[in-house]
Amino acid sequence: MNRKTTLEQAISIVCQDREAQYGSPEDNFGVISALWSDYLECNIEPHDVAMLMALLKIARIKSGRYKDDNYIDLAGYAACAAEIADRCMPVAKEEGDI
Repeated sequence: MNRKTTLEQAISIVCQDREAQYGSPEDNFGVISALWSDYLECNIEPHDVAMLMALLKIARIKSGRYKDDNYIDLAGYAACAAEIADRCMPVAKEEGDI
């Protein structure tokens, strides 16, 4: 599988299939973060959920058994994390900005 196909499949899953089933990533990961926060007794944000799910996919990739689904999902979780960060996290200032 090449990078274009991987990204196209991630787009299809994240922007169509999952969105229709579970709503926006921010809303869905918000529910998950609330549950994880209660269970772990620490604050987990929606962005953390996306990053932790990406790490889960990386762990599966490290198992040594190739499955293209892991790479597709990893790209999807990275995209969701970027979107949530864009909406909810402060913008990093460049050196020299006031």
